[in-house]
Amino acid sequence: MKGHGYPSRPTSLVAHHYLMRMSLRLVCYAVLVLAAPAAAQNPRPVAIPQDQLFARLSAAADSLAAEEQFSGVVVLGRNGAPVFQRALGMADREAGRPNDAETAFNLGSINKAFTQIAIRQLAQAGLLDLDSTLARAWPDYPNAAIARRVTIRQLLQHRSGIGGNIFAAPAGGSRATLRRLADFLPLFVAESLQFDPGTRQQYSNAGYVVLGLLVERLSGEDYYDYVRRHIYEPAGMRRTGHFAWDSLPPNTAIGYTPGRPDAPPGTPLRRNTDMLPGRGSSAGGGYSTAADLLRFVQALRENRIPAGGPPGLGVAGGAPGINAVLEGDLPGGYDLVVLANLDPPAAERIARLVRGWLGAND
Repeated sequence: MKGHGYPSRPTSLVAHHYLMRMSLRLVCYAVLVLAAPAAAQNPRPVAIPQDQLFARLSAAADSLAAEEQFSGVVVLGRNGAPVFQRALGMADREAGRPNDAETAFNLGSINKAFTQIAIRQLAQAGLLDLDSTLARAWPDYPNAAIARRVTIRQLLQHRSGIGGNIFAAPAGGSRATLRRLADFLPLFVAESLQFDPGTRQQYSNAGYVVLGLLVERLSGEDYYDYVRRHIYEPAGMRRTGHFAWDSLPPNTAIGYTPGRPDAPPGTPLRRNTDMLPGRGSSAGGGYSTAADLLRFVQALRENRIPAGGPPGLGVAGGAPGINAVLEGDLPGGYDLVVLANLDPPAAERIARLVRGWLGAND
């Protein structure tokens, strides 16, 4: 799941580590897109009747929202269309604007799945060898010693050893000035490897920034334009994109957080805006709606996205004021989207319940 902790002040740093601890059980979620098994021809049977599933889900979401533990959208779909949807809480508390079924939410690290697809597309086109070094694909990478040791596949699988804090403020500036992928690179490019490439798996947002920059270098397109043209548009995702925090489209949820993980119940929530970069990156921070994410899974199912992979994926993202889960091909033929504008585990908690009711938990 590992997502956007945006540390700069001590409270933000604590939140970042809190989210990292919470995310250990989901550290491989983004990697699963690469290795997910092919979807079965027929949906796996599910023991719970549909009306009972919907009743349980509605009651759980209502109860959590009443306790201020959920604010967002829960959608179950089949074949790209919703069969259950519930929207609760406020998208903008100050403006009194509620969430609805069409509200867009920050996805956190779910965007890594799109970056993976972009890299696989370039490999499929013969522009990239996944087992080649970064130096071969990017000869003038600013840290040549690292580029000669790290492979593209290791970057995809969080085994490269590249680390660093992409959520820090740039020297002499603020996070609000981070608007292009190239703006993130100086935050970590000079750092040493955290371990020998291939010897460990450790979540790396910095590695996914490198992958996004590689997409730009090899395709000749801006990363944001590339994923829009080659992934979102083929899937029919009309309200998905990386939007600057100060120019969000209408009906986009604002994230709310108590500001620290050990905040007692009832701590007033504040906007997470000052924890966000000016614009998200190839590591995460784009926005989408539940309907668009259902379209994405259906496009995978129908092979409408080149190198898209199977629809049986599980991806998640989280950070202060952000939590999102997307699961495809669950028992009963369901796809699940839970989007929340509160801290984790606001969305994960509901997704875990649904998986349990469907018999999909390990």
